Amino acid sequence: MVLKIAAADLRRVFLHLQGLSEAPSRRLGQAELCDLIDRLGFVQVDSINTVTRAHHQILFSRNQTYREPQLTRLLERDRALFENWTHDAAVIPSSAFPYWRHRFARQKERLKARWTNWHGHDFHGEIGRVRDHVRVNGPSRGRDFDGDRTRKEPGWWNWQPGKTALEYLWRTGEIAVTARDNFAKIYDLSERVIPREHFEQEVAHEDFVDWACREALQRLGVGTSGEIAAFYDLVSPEEAKAWCAQETGKSILPVEIDFGPGQPKRASVARPDIATLLTEAPEPPARIRTLSPFDPVLRDRKRAERLFGFFYRIEVFVPAPKRTYGYYVYPVMEKDRMIGRVDMICRRAEGELLVTAFWPEPGVRLGEGRLARLEAEFERMARFTGMERVVFADGWRREPSG
Repeated sequence: MVLKIAAADLRRVFLHLQGLSEAPSRRLGQAELCDLIDRLGFVQVDSINTVTRAHHQILFSRNQTYREPQLTRLLERDRALFENWTHDAAVIPSSAFPYWRHRFARQKERLKARWTNWHGHDFHGEIGRVRDHVRVNGPSRGRDFDGDRTRKEPGWWNWQPGKTALEYLWRTGEIAVTARDNFAKIYDLSERVIPREHFEQEVAHEDFVDWACREALQRLGVGTSGEIAAFYDLVSPEEAKAWCAQETGKSILPVEIDFGPGQPKRASVARPDIATLLTEAPEPPARIRTLSPFDPVLRDRKRAERLFGFFYRIEVFVPAPKRTYGYYVYPVMEKDRMIGRVDMICRRAEGELLVTAFWPEPGVRLGEGRLARLEAEFERMARFTGMERVVFADGWRREPSG
């Protein structure tokens, strides 16, 4: 018999699995932070720092006692995490490194062909030179290569051959990020960065596929084979589909998601303990929280739209006159509902968090209680980012979006 699940119940389970149901002010030591990241599976890394960078915002939204040096210690001192690629750059538990070896092997020829189209063949000859430089000299940066060449404008499309070779070796696992300096990556050989017990472990291909699919479903709770494949971006859609077909009725369960009147029901698969989760997963706390545009609950935009009724796209690459909202606009969540989006920026020289605009979602009313909770969240964001005060632009309260 196929279990039928209402969208509201799935939202509650998903937010619980994604660490958004616990009290946001609970104690968060190093061990608890490591457990949180392991529970999430990975945390996306992004360089944009209008308020704070995505990886810090993702963690802060789950626990508002989190502070940025905690993540640095886990990465650079404890080596509990490593940095590489899922669907984008991310920090990942070091215990997953043996499974990433399969991704590295798949990436070698694909990236070489793809980057040759972007950057030309020059970087092929640089791979050995860059590898040897890192081996002999230890921690190295992009600026250690191509020093005599004419500098270009920043951006991956303008990488010089040495920088391209360095990134290629990182994306294919030969070198690893050992530290960052003002967000610039510093690399060393992976064998000198990844803890030995993880670096030396080997995993058979069948076990790799099973791990990637099973661990994705553990964090999604419920998903289609396509959503399972997309979670880590480690296995192909075909591999995930075959895994679901093999495991359904054995270690995973068939379910059907009801998104409400007029919406098609969606056949999916679920963790074997889904019935317990549906009963025991708590309601998220009432506190309003600002989410990163790259938060795991929103990363799969189509799934988020089905689950939360919230359409979101980041407008960083949209020309300013064509933007609907702004360059880097944050989704805002209350309980299990996306209630709006906010455009804000840290004016660090002035010590101010400037809130330029808040757009409520249709049907969301900014009464006195909700407005007070929203302003309290802005105050927390200001303290987290080291700002002295929150400043509101004229006309910051906008009409409902959509």
